Amino acid sequence: MATFHQWVEGARPRTLPAAIAPVIVGTGSSYAIGTANLGYGVLALLVAVSLQVGVNYANDYSDGIRGTDADRVGPARLVGGKLATAANVKLAAFACFGFAALCGLALVGLSESWFLLLVGAAAIWAAWHYTGGNKPYGYSGWGEVFVFVFFGLVATLATTWTQSHALDLASVAGAIGVGAGSCAILVANNLRDIDGDAAAGKRTLAVRLGDARTRQLYVALLGVTLLAVGGCAAVHWTAVLGLLALPLAWIPLREVQGGATGMRLVPVLASTGRFQLAYGFLLGLGLYLASRF
Repeated sequence: MATFHQWVEGARPRTLPAAIAPVIVGTGSSYAIGTANLGYGVLALLVAVSLQVGVNYANDYSDGIRGTDADRVGPARLVGGKLATAANVKLAAFACFGFAALCGLALVGLSESWFLLLVGAAAIWAAWHYTGGNKPYGYSGWGEVFVFVFFGLVATLATTWTQSHALDLASVAGAIGVGAGSCAILVANNLRDIDGDAAAGKRTLAVRLGDARTRQLYVALLGVTLLAVGGCAAVHWTAVLGLLALPLAWIPLREVQGGATGMRLVPVLASTGRFQLAYGFLLGLGLYLASRF
């Protein structure tokens, strides 16, 4: 029987910045456009965080029953480590998806953005089929693409749209930057697991690219986050505040570029998450300040 602490670890809190950052940036963009609603922002945050936790439990379940997590680097998994039954972990995943759906329905109804119902359904489908179903796209190298779309473009732009019913260049640039940061978190995770994933037949993008090119991809993604700040600043100059997150990228960049492997890459995942959270907060704050100048 898994303890409460093990269930919390199973939710993979290091990945939560990928869910929080787009909502902060999307809300900041709403302020910059001129119409914002913090209540809707809270609902968007609940949707994003619930989906993130849900997909983490779903991955734990699917990888566990496939045996992918039987021999891995990093924290133990609930199913793979035999800490919880597969049925209970699957139930936890779908409970999170259900809560996300309820919050999303409330957000769509209050904001009268009914077309987002289809987007939300697609997000839940993508969350489960990352490693679940007969043909999980995460096993064929498409994980980063879906993360960029749903935890970058969709999460950020939907947050802005539900509050302001409008988008601008800064909204799109911010969504691209956040998406790149979320992808960097996944790339750091998959770089660590290249050997184990390859042995288990899990053909992630990192496995397909190989060690050296995966490290180059990680650096490129962090570069995109900073270029996106420039795109936001071209519309709202106060968005340059996002550049203050740059120092937090130094430590993970140094480790990745220095050839860190195995357990040395575990802190890289956490530090990439801290960069993503700081980046989202500072960029969102910069966009918010545009409404005050």
